Amino acid sequence: MKAYITYFKLKFITGLQYRSAALAGISTQFFFGFVYIMVYVAFYESGSGSVPMPLSSLITYVWLNQAFFALINQFYKDPELFNLIRSGNISYELSRPKNLYCMWYFKLLGQRLANVTMRFFPLLIITCLLPEPYNFSMPGNMLIFLVFLISMFVGTLLVTAMTVLYPIVMLTTMNEKGIVNIIVVVADLLSGVGIPIVFFPKLLKTISSFLPFQYISDLPFRIYVGNINTINGLYGIIIQFIWLVIIIVIGNLLMNKNIKRVSVQGG
Repeated sequence: MKAYITYFKLKFITGLQYRSAALAGISTQFFFGFVYIMVYVAFYESGSGSVPMPLSSLITYVWLNQAFFALINQFYKDPELFNLIRSGNISYELSRPKNLYCMWYFKLLGQRLANVTMRFFPLLIITCLLPEPYNFSMPGNMLIFLVFLISMFVGTLLVTAMTVLYPIVMLTTMNEKGIVNIIVVVADLLSGVGIPIVFFPKLLKTISSFLPFQYISDLPFRIYVGNINTINGLYGIIIQFIWLVIIIVIGNLLMNKNIKRVSVQGG
C-alpha cells in the first residue's frame, strides 16, 4: 500500500505545479457557471410551470458543479496512461511487482484531486460574495454538510474507478476513442453535470436510477442543497459504495483478462 500512496503523492504534487492551467480553469468555470445560471434564471422567471428545486438551490448546485468540475467530469482521460499503451512502454509497468490496477487507480486519483484543489476554493469563496440570485449558498446545517462530505468522498472514489476502465479497454482496442467516448458522453449526461437529474423526464430518471453515474456528483450536490434529505442521502451513500465495489471488481477482472492478451506496440 505504501508504494501506491507514493504514486498518488507524485501525481498530486506534479498536478499542483500547473498553476496557469488552474487559473484558466477557474475563469472557464466562472464563464460556464454564469451561462447556466442565466439560462435557469430566464426559465424560472418565465413561470412556465412547476419546478422541482428552488432557484437558490439550483444556482448553488450549478456552482458546486463548476467548482468540482475537474474532479467529477468524465472527459478527463490521463494521456500518460494511453501513451504507455500506445508506445509499448506498458511493458515496463508490467515488469514491476505491483498490481497494475492499483497503480493506475492511485495515479488517477492523485491527478484528479490535484486538478480540483487549486480551483474549487477560490471559486466558491468568490461566488459566496456575488449578489442574489447569482450567489453560492451555505448548507442548511452541519449534518447536511457532513453527509455531503461523505457522499462526495465516495463519489470521488467512484469516478476514479470508472476512469480507470478507459485505459483498461484500450489494452484490447489500442484506441481510446469509439466505445470509450460513447461511455464518457453518456456518463457525463447522466451524472448531472449539465442538468440535475431531478429535472430529467420520468423515463430518463428511471434509466439513470439503474446506472452509477448519478452517484458521482448529482447525489452529493442535491444533498448539499437540501433537495435530498439526510436519511435518503445516507441510503444513497450505501448505493454509492455498492457501485464503487462493483466497478472496482469489474475493473480488476477486465485488467487481469486484458493483460493476458495485450499486444505491446512500438520497438
